[in-house]
Amino acid sequence: MDAKLRTEPNPPATANVPSASAAPATAEKLLGDEGFRAIDRMWSAYRGRFTGGMSPAALALALIDWSIHLASAPGKQIEVLAKANRKATRILAHAAAAAFDPSAPPCIEPLPGDYRFVGEAWKREPFNTWAQAFLLQQQWWHNVTRGVPGVTPHHEAMVAFGARQWLDVFAPSNNPFTNPEVIDKAIASGGLNFVQGLQNWREDLTRLALGQRPAGTERFRVGKDVAVTPGKVVFRNELIELIQYAPATASVYAEPVLIVPAWIMKYYILDLSPENSLIRYLVAKGHTVFCISWRNPTADDRDLTLDDYRRLGVMAALDAVEAVVPGRKVHATGYCLGGTLLSIAAASMGCRGDTRLASLTLFAAQTDFTEPGELALFIDHSQMHYLASMMWNRGYLSADQMAGAFQLLRSNDLVWSRLVREYLMGERVPMNDLMAWNADSTRMPYRMHAEYLQRLYLDNELAASRFIVDGRPAALQNIHVPIFAVGTERDHVAPWRSVYKIHYLCSDAEVTFVLTSGGHNAGIVSEPGRPRRRYRVAVKGSAHLCRGADEWFKAAEMKDGSWWIEWSDWLAARSTAKRVPPPSMGAAAKGYRALEDAPGTYVLQR
Repeated sequence: MDAKLRTEPNPPATANVPSASAAPATAEKLLGDEGFRAIDRMWSAYRGRFTGGMSPAALALALIDWSIHLASAPGKQIEVLAKANRKATRILAHAAAAAFDPSAPPCIEPLPGDYRFVGEAWKREPFNTWAQAFLLQQQWWHNVTRGVPGVTPHHEAMVAFGARQWLDVFAPSNNPFTNPEVIDKAIASGGLNFVQGLQNWREDLTRLALGQRPAGTERFRVGKDVAVTPGKVVFRNELIELIQYAPATASVYAEPVLIVPAWIMKYYILDLSPENSLIRYLVAKGHTVFCISWRNPTADDRDLTLDDYRRLGVMAALDAVEAVVPGRKVHATGYCLGGTLLSIAAASMGCRGDTRLASLTLFAAQTDFTEPGELALFIDHSQMHYLASMMWNRGYLSADQMAGAFQLLRSNDLVWSRLVREYLMGERVPMNDLMAWNADSTRMPYRMHAEYLQRLYLDNELAASRFIVDGRPAALQNIHVPIFAVGTERDHVAPWRSVYKIHYLCSDAEVTFVLTSGGHNAGIVSEPGRPRRRYRVAVKGSAHLCRGADEWFKAAEMKDGSWWIEWSDWLAARSTAKRVPPPSMGAAAKGYRALEDAPGTYVLQR
């Protein structure tokens, strides 16, 4: 019934009888388009509580796509049956050989990085045969889920990933009755390992219920044990604190360094313990270093946009650095998402003739998202709706949701090996500063993260020069300052071949590319003196032809040691040769007074 009829003192009798179209019209007026969408979001957010944030529709579509095409591919069916027969023959032959000769060579080796079956105990029978059978089965399922004609590549990757996760549940290493190392520990300790494992499980469950951080993290207090490089907070707004670090040398390079970390993490991964702090290393080399510390958003910040992070983060920090060190260009450095945001800001600055940057450094940062690695398994249009609905409902993406996705990407290292070690063996995994930092996670505002996933991951606007900033496209081709880009060999978040694409997008700039050993975090925290560290490096001049990633890999020079030394020398070569006295801490006369000691307040927010 419309508003006019409700306000009439004596409506006609026929007015009380709704027409056939009155009900839908009234519902549309009451709810509107946004009201209907809100119902969809609330329903998806509600279901997400029971699915761990995964979209059932995305999983079902992938499974249907794969199964229909497999059922329609007799050649593929014959192939997998033939491989099953060959693998059965191989395991039977191995079992027979091992029965007579325990030192018989394995019929299959684990994949690189799979250390579940490398211990001496796994060479005994029947454990050796069980491990070999599992690895053959794992290989067979890889063949079954890959190469099915007609399957969408994204769906194929999802099915293969799901099959691998499901198989890992039943790995003999995860069963106390089929894991010889657990059995040996139980015999040696009289079963006390299970008692200690139960105590570890109860402690972890209690901490999880109380919202406390994992056991052992209390030994790494922010500002006391980690993030202890001396400095001052010289600027604060509603989104960032800017830390200026105290000089450690009598003179410094004229051009300062501004670090933009990812807002998905606390900044102090670059200022961990004094011996592996990149920030302390730079200061000791004579650089004036500034670093952004992002505020941990709450539900009240749900409407912060990606451009707010650019304006209130990168650009506000640049203004502050310019006030403290006037007349000097800045070596801008971004890590992960911070590097992507910094690339957007640098492209926009290039478009507007803003020449405040001396160079651009990107740590494990993507600018082209066509090949974002296994993280793309959790990002498609169906999953995006599900995730956006959950963020819309809460106002932010919670830390536990992000942690779950990252752990699944490396489930053997981050989930199963830990469960076996702590709950079956009864041994606590020793906590270190990097692990403690990893447990100190942050949230991400709804609108900003939804824009980031939609515009960069799904639509790839930045690489296509369609990312609009203040009415103009932020075209990466407008970046002409020297670029130093770092990729890591075992990066599941920003695969190095994806990071390498900065060569194609900034073809007119000089690009120095480094590929270092390690993963997304451990590869960046690579201080001099750490054993077994290596990296490859090559320079592409502005007039040089671009090489493909594989061609670059073969041609790049291999070096032992830390890439930090390479970067420090690179910064020095692109700075004014003459050293200058250190600048003041802050610029009080310009409104940038020293507010408090580093690490500030925002980094302590939970």
